[in-house]
Amino acid sequence: MSVPELVSVRRTAVGEPAGMLVLLHGRGADERDLLPVADYLDPERRLLVVSPRGPLALPPGGAHWYVVRRLGYPDPATFLPTFAAASAWLDATVRDSGLGWDRVALGGFSQGAVMTYALGLGASRPRPAALIALSGFMPTVPDFELDLAAPLPPVAIGHGVYDPVIGVEWGRRARSALEDARADVVYRESPMPHTIDPGFLEELRPWLAAALGS
Repeated sequence: MSVPELVSVRRTAVGEPAGMLVLLHGRGADERDLLPVADYLDPERRLLVVSPRGPLALPPGGAHWYVVRRLGYPDPATFLPTFAAASAWLDATVRDSGLGWDRVALGGFSQGAVMTYALGLGASRPRPAALIALSGFMPTVPDFELDLAAPLPPVAIGHGVYDPVIGVEWGRRARSALEDARADVVYRESPMPHTIDPGFLEELRPWLAAALGS
């Protein structure tokens, strides 16, 4: 299947941007959903923040990145075209920004965390400076591979212990896989359901600034 070009929204930096933060929303949301996350991670607005909309319109509404049939295994017929479109969009966005990949961080929630792993660690993909994966999992899809060869970017993983949508075991599996690959992983579990812990975002402020050299 083909997918439309990605629509996105931007939050500009105050002055010359020290880097770029790309935020990928969850299932059924839109490109504005994670902009408040940027205010936690970058309250001084040093970064250019860009957030795209998932290209698929599916029940029960909102934007989606792929069809969910089996947890942990995105539907190939929708995931692969979306991955191609998101890769092209991201590459063009980074190129047009004038910033190198060493000044780019990717972050996402739920389906957006899955896409963060795919875009940041997919085979033959450029390596960004850092990844933030919130309440997601590392995808397994036919004809798609993650590349966990060194060097890997630092990764921050946050997950709710009481998540009924994507169980916390998926966050633990991602942590184990990345630590086995000798990645630098920051991992936090919060006593929360399928949502984002603001306290963890605040904790990540200096981590993100250091990863982006800002």
